[in-house]
Amino acid sequence: MTSKQGIQPEDLYHLKSVADPQLSPDGTEVVYVETRIDEKKKDYVSNLFYINLKNKTPQQWTFGEDRISSPIWSPDGSQVAFLSTRTGKSQIYVLSKAGGEAKQVTYCKNGVTSPVWSPCGKKMAFSIKLGKDETILDKVTDEKKEEKELKPLEIDKMKHKSDAAGFLDMEQFSQIAIVHLESGELEQVTKGNNHVHLGTWSPDGQYMTYLADVAEDTDFSFKSDIYLLDVETKQARPLTEGTGMYYQTSWSPNSRFISFIGSEREFENATQAKLWLYDLQQNLLTCVTSEFDAPIGDFAIGDFLQGVVSPRVQWLNDNHSFYFQVTDHGNAAIYFGNIDGEIYPAIHDDQYVYGFSLDAQHDQAVVAISTTTNPGDLFFVNLKTGEKEQLTSINEEFLKTRALAVPEAIEFEGAEGWKVNGWIMKPVGYEEGKKYPLVLEIHGGPHAMYANTYFNEFQILAAQGFAVLYTNPRGSHGYGQTFVDAVRGDYGGNDYEDLMAAVDYVLEHYDFIDADRLGVTGGSYGGFMTNWIVGQTNRFKAAVTQRSISNWISFYGVSDIGYYFTDWQILAGLDDIEKLWHHSPLKYVNNIETPLLILHAEKDYRCPIEQAEQLFIALKHRKKETKFVRFPESNHELSRSGKPTLRINRLEYIRDWFVNYL
Repeated sequence: MTSKQGIQPEDLYHLKSVADPQLSPDGTEVVYVETRIDEKKKDYVSNLFYINLKNKTPQQWTFGEDRISSPIWSPDGSQVAFLSTRTGKSQIYVLSKAGGEAKQVTYCKNGVTSPVWSPCGKKMAFSIKLGKDETILDKVTDEKKEEKELKPLEIDKMKHKSDAAGFLDMEQFSQIAIVHLESGELEQVTKGNNHVHLGTWSPDGQYMTYLADVAEDTDFSFKSDIYLLDVETKQARPLTEGTGMYYQTSWSPNSRFISFIGSEREFENATQAKLWLYDLQQNLLTCVTSEFDAPIGDFAIGDFLQGVVSPRVQWLNDNHSFYFQVTDHGNAAIYFGNIDGEIYPAIHDDQYVYGFSLDAQHDQAVVAISTTTNPGDLFFVNLKTGEKEQLTSINEEFLKTRALAVPEAIEFEGAEGWKVNGWIMKPVGYEEGKKYPLVLEIHGGPHAMYANTYFNEFQILAAQGFAVLYTNPRGSHGYGQTFVDAVRGDYGGNDYEDLMAAVDYVLEHYDFIDADRLGVTGGSYGGFMTNWIVGQTNRFKAAVTQRSISNWISFYGVSDIGYYFTDWQILAGLDDIEKLWHHSPLKYVNNIETPLLILHAEKDYRCPIEQAEQLFIALKHRKKETKFVRFPESNHELSRSGKPTLRINRLEYIRDWFVNYL
């Protein structure tokens, strides 16, 4: 038995994240972002850190109490640009490697995103949102002094709100601008009534890429095309044909090839992302990973890391080869590929690679890696041999004072004989011969994946004496296109059978689990599934449903994605109310006997709070055991990036409900 205690909810104040490593052009230095929670401010603080790869000693480069993101080296490696919220809105700052204060280079009214250096190093492109009659010259004002007049909000678009941004200004569009660093002069590159999102600048300086959907009716368009913009003439042409969703461009060093990620959406939002190449010399588009049955990019789900930026495809100097991220069987890995179609894994261990920056000359990279017992650190990796050297140890000292549960991977037979993967965690302080309660955790998405990464909520439950079971049932990414697509039209069918098979499997193979003390919880799709489970079986003695769906009929009209998500996922709209109701947990509310805690955020526009209200009232009306907790000023992302105090409150509610009933 261990004498150390496990992770507690308030330990969020002691744990830090490192993310978004960026290697200098010569591959000898790296900058990255470190994020912590300030206990006095009760808010996130992120700063820029630096490591010289000769001496490997981390140095803090900025010391503000704001948020920093998007660090990017100048082409000559003498400066680093980054975004900072130190004046309120996000603006670009440039810091000389020689030292001194960072210089603010944009003062735009609505803030800026996506900074990109020009290859000559004298200019910087960025994305900016401009409303009606606004220009790039409008400077930021002191919003505290300027009380905003209340006005009605006119809506004529179905896409009028988003969980991330709230209600959208329908007359505001994203455009691209350039700042000339020496003079401070601003230049607007794109105009019009379409959102234009900056991609990357070609190494020869001639072109920029951007993403746009130019469909007339964007309410029913779910596409994003790659455009090539001539910097001199401002003329643009599409590289993709308006048939899919494409993003994240990067260039070969000789500016001949553009690589990007995306899909033709053959299976709507369950389609695996692929890697594409456009050859500018031959005007030829090819899919590099057409025969590769795993999604390109990061589809792992977590609840801890801050500031993670999904890495682009990164090219070697040979103009022929590149490295890219893949989500595969519980891991996020780095693969090697080339224009001849060769593909093989470079780093594929039991871990979550959540960022990397390539030394294009030497097949080396600085890689951000999380494991089940390390929340995340940076490593210097030889991509040819796999040798790695740890560069940061940001949580090591604190974690020496805590005991962590170590998950064990399992594989079992789900519905229809399909193989399903998952993990079982013994409680902290596990003693042979004792019986322990078990909590089944279900991820959201459903097209996401639990991974070999640190999960704070699971550690807190294990610290409290619970065994924790978490799996990737059908619908999850990382196990092939057929597997990820299998949940569509079948919510509560074989996905439910997979989860029950997981519980049956661990009860049969692990004699320390008490079959009479089972709990279940999950958020979003995992909340839907928690509601579904307690309406189908009474085998669980306690349940916690988070940011859940209970009624697909009302979800149609109130969610920011509702009017198309039900078509894609339930394969039914308002013309098939019976099917929507058949898959709605609310239909089975009379069957629910499990004590159910309902957690929901007030400003969740993805799964709006009326979903929780309906379920709560229906349960109370029937004298069922339930409690409803509403989190103010929070959206669907509460568990991952919400206000720190509320994130901690949420963890305490989950823990205490299971302690009380199990």
